[in-house]
Amino acid sequence: MTVPDTTAPAVRKVAEADLPSEYGPFRILGFETAAGGTKEEAVALVLDDIPGNAPPLVRIHSQCLTGDVFHSLRCDCRAQLEIALREVGREGRGVIVYENQEGRGIGLMNKLRAYELRDRGADTVEANEQLGFESDLRGYALPGAILRFLGLTAVRLLSNNPDKVRALEEAGIRVAERVPCIAPPRDTTERYLRTKREKMGHLLDL
Repeated sequence: MTVPDTTAPAVRKVAEADLPSEYGPFRILGFETAAGGTKEEAVALVLDDIPGNAPPLVRIHSQCLTGDVFHSLRCDCRAQLEIALREVGREGRGVIVYENQEGRGIGLMNKLRAYELRDRGADTVEANEQLGFESDLRGYALPGAILRFLGLTAVRLLSNNPDKVRALEEAGIRVAERVPCIAPPRDTTERYLRTKREKMGHLLDL
């Protein structure tokens, strides 16, 4: 049995409103860490009454301005977000937690610097390391705390990233099923996806 992480942050809900979308009538909830350290923020898109007998479909998504907003084809971020929105909408029940962790946690400007290094031949891991960062600085304690706040003890997680599965289990949330969230590779994303699989352990079948 996994022991819940007692160091997980306390969170408070700061706002909630309707968010009708082409994928369904979501509610959007804003959260922030309640006390201590640097304040973190995230939002949760919730569809229907999620506490219940069956674990709902859940996606933890890290902000990607270039992909999510500008439709960049350098990554699969927007494609994964759209898969999650579509699948949650199709089931009529679920949660998408959207975290402010741009560029795997290195921030937007450093992400653009990493793009420059990738243009010169580095892969995503090498670019982060050349900038003095680890390959992935993200943490998932906040999403775990948000899901607990929402009353969830078990989920079906839409993810290819084993780190997210481990983080939720450590937060005391059982991952009843890992549901693949795989976007078809493009010429512009093939190396990026291969690096995620070979160097970061993401579960991708390319």
